Amino acid sequence: MRFYKRLEKMSSFIIGVAGGSGSGKSTVTEHIVGAIGADKVAVIIQDNYYVDLGHLTPEQRRKVNFDHPDSFDWELMLKQIDDLSNGVPIEMPTYDHSRDTRRAETITVLPAPIIVIEGLFALLDASMRKYMALRIFVDTADDIRFIRRLQRDIIERGRSTESVIKQYLESVRPMHRQFIEPSKRNAHIIIPHGANKAALEMLVARVRAAINHEELSVSTYFEEV
Repeated sequence: MRFYKRLEKMSSFIIGVAGGSGSGKSTVTEHIVGAIGADKVAVIIQDNYYVDLGHLTPEQRRKVNFDHPDSFDWELMLKQIDDLSNGVPIEMPTYDHSRDTRRAETITVLPAPIIVIEGLFALLDASMRKYMALRIFVDTADDIRFIRRLQRDIIERGRSTESVIKQYLESVRPMHRQFIEPSKRNAHIIIPHGANKAALEMLVARVRAAINHEELSVSTYFEEV
């Protein structure tokens, strides 16, 4: 196991990336990381912060509405965002979506000049938004998002077509309309038609401008002990 000590506080440029399921949030995040450099970008994924349901039976877990904000561990996520923004490494949880439980494994995330917070409800909570210098909403047509979610849940999560459609109609669509779509008004930038090339190029230019004066890597701030 590796341990790190903080050498000095880092001032990070924090970006929030929100949007409905299958909108292209991950594509936007991956583009930022690829363009700026993995050593300069730390990523927090809200999907890793679902409440641990290991104490429930599989039948009880299947009844949980995972598309409601209450299904997330906001307290832990906010604490780790605060730690990371103050130069403290975090152990980001990981989640097993096939079993609806939190894994024992965590991911070590080191502070970086750029922090991206990606998730369905990244722009919903005012306490989270206060950390963000740039707030982005990825806006994609409902039918495109549904097709992407259907493909992902079948291939990556072992779901049946029927169960994905049922969940979409009963929780995904109504929760999107109630919580995610309204959070769009909190965005500085709305990317239409998903992660389109022109919008991504403009976004990367904005991020580069924010760190242009500070071409530093994580190793500048931390030493392994």
